[in-house]
Amino acid sequence: MPPEIQCNNLERFNRSTNHLLPQAQGLLHVTVKPLTSANAPEGQLVLVQDMSFVERRSEETRRYLFYFFAGLAVVISLLTVVIAQLSWRGWVQGMRALMRGEGLLRRPDTSPKAPPELRPIARDLQKLVQELELEVRSRDESQISWTPDSLRAILHGELRGENVIVVSNREPYIHERRGEQIEVQRPASGLVTALEPIMRACSGTWIAHGGGSADREVVDAQDRVRVPPDKPSYNLRRIWLSAEEEAGYYYGFANEGLWPLCHNAHVRPTFRSADWKHYVAVNRKFAKAVVDEAGTPAPIVLIQDYHLALVPRMIREELPEATIITFWHIPWPNQESFSICPWREEILAGLLGSSILGFHTQTHCNNFVDTVDRLLEARVDRDAFTVSLGGELTAVHRYPISITWPPDPDLLEKPVSVCRAEVRQTNGLPKDHLLGIGVDRLDYTKGILERFHAVERLLELQPEWIGRFSFIQIAAPSRSKIDEYQSYEAQVRALAQAINERFTAGRQGVPAPILLKIEYHATESVYAHYRAADLCFVSSLHDGMNLVAKEFIAAHDDERGVLILSQFTGAASELAEALIVNPYDMDQCAAALHLALTMPESEQRDRMRLMRALVREFNIYRWAGRMLLDAAGMRRRRVLKRSESTRDEVSEG
Repeated sequence: MPPEIQCNNLERFNRSTNHLLPQAQGLLHVTVKPLTSANAPEGQLVLVQDMSFVERRSEETRRYLFYFFAGLAVVISLLTVVIAQLSWRGWVQGMRALMRGEGLLRRPDTSPKAPPELRPIARDLQKLVQELELEVRSRDESQISWTPDSLRAILHGELRGENVIVVSNREPYIHERRGEQIEVQRPASGLVTALEPIMRACSGTWIAHGGGSADREVVDAQDRVRVPPDKPSYNLRRIWLSAEEEAGYYYGFANEGLWPLCHNAHVRPTFRSADWKHYVAVNRKFAKAVVDEAGTPAPIVLIQDYHLALVPRMIREELPEATIITFWHIPWPNQESFSICPWREEILAGLLGSSILGFHTQTHCNNFVDTVDRLLEARVDRDAFTVSLGGELTAVHRYPISITWPPDPDLLEKPVSVCRAEVRQTNGLPKDHLLGIGVDRLDYTKGILERFHAVERLLELQPEWIGRFSFIQIAAPSRSKIDEYQSYEAQVRALAQAINERFTAGRQGVPAPILLKIEYHATESVYAHYRAADLCFVSSLHDGMNLVAKEFIAAHDDERGVLILSQFTGAASELAEALIVNPYDMDQCAAALHLALTMPESEQRDRMRLMRALVREFNIYRWAGRMLLDAAGMRRRRVLKRSESTRDEVSEG
């Protein structure tokens, strides 16, 4: 016992028997018992017990209880999650069984049909679950791996269709007579580049104008031919036009009227009533072909571009249940500019026969909605971006078009080093010569003259590039029957010749700075030039998207090369890692060329990786899939609206 207890507390122990005393290590329990004896002096028996073990046991007990309840909480949480999952699966299975007429909706005799009084409920539940599944799929769009298989799944699952009908003026394959042989060509067209992979994935029928010299020789009695030639996967149905129809519909109203009207390229549009009559008649031919090829009252129709603006309404009148997706591949001007067109209301009403109307950029969507709001008596919802005309709803949305990913392996089969060597050798250039590339139709909206002036300005400001850099311009002939295009081709040829003479005169053996190739190039040749080039210059004065920019990116699996991109292309809003320029600013374009030619490989690689990742994610299958998903939603809403109308009529009756 501690001394202080013996000395200081014995006196009060005489008056009590049990005490608890604090100490530094815990409590002490002290028991005092008097001792009395006749033969001995009185005394006291003192028992001291250390009570700290009680505190230790209490602390251990509290700790064990905490662990126990924490573990119990975890177990209960896990059980709750498992039960919730099982309950959800059971609910979904129950709903599916309900939709099949099973479970609660079955008669006692196990008949698969629901009682008549419960069938409306089953139908409503089925529609509700389908709508929920669509919403979930739409929200999870970013998780979809966009491939031909996923596109087929959307088409077959959401739109309940095995085939799709594409309608365009330009055909994906042209059969040309070359002596005794028939040669198959693919036209230099961004539209064909975008849609052809979709048709390969989804089969179906492509309806287009047959303009090749041997097109009639290869079709069957129904004007169809299976394509592609090497691996047929869909039908090409050809429409035949007389020379007068082609002149009025295509060269006249479409390309002398609508094309310059929609492009801010300082070319005055020309509208003639005779051209309009041909435009209406040819659009009706295309619409009739769609009805003939449909084979069902509710086909899925993809209508392409400004040549066929009246076709959606014409199809809607014949096939009111059709799902019609129209994509306008060129810019849509502001409403003041579009008002120039004498048949503006007819064009707008024709397009609003569509279920979905798509543009490349939100600016084009805004311009279209503004135009409708100004010129038509239609209900416009600017929050949902829908237009209702005559009770039919059209959704107006932005769908930036892209290219197939991954690119065709055959196009990338030849190594970049081989492409670089072959292209330079073919053009008589040194092995270390730097190259730029431009690939366009010979069109005044593509900024080819501005591009050449930029090269000229580069050589003026940085003469060290003379003899070290050349620009190859591949220009496919286009619309050569139109005076404006003939004049433009002459200007392009004259400017290229003048620049070459200026910088090669008196310089023996110096390569020409501009190599102009106005001729058709196969896709394989175009990709070889992409891979051989150090830079690509896209200088469009006004463009819907421009797929050349994305093709150049896809071609450079070596992650080298620099893209110079006009700010007036739709692609400029997506490809921020390109060198964005104003094609009208010669000094800025020349500076961009110099920057591209001197850019370190590490920076080229960083920029190219980011752009390739974007093109990979937002590929052509995503473009088509988003439109198909939106069209599926529009179709369901139309069915529900029709069902509601039917129920109202029955109740009123």
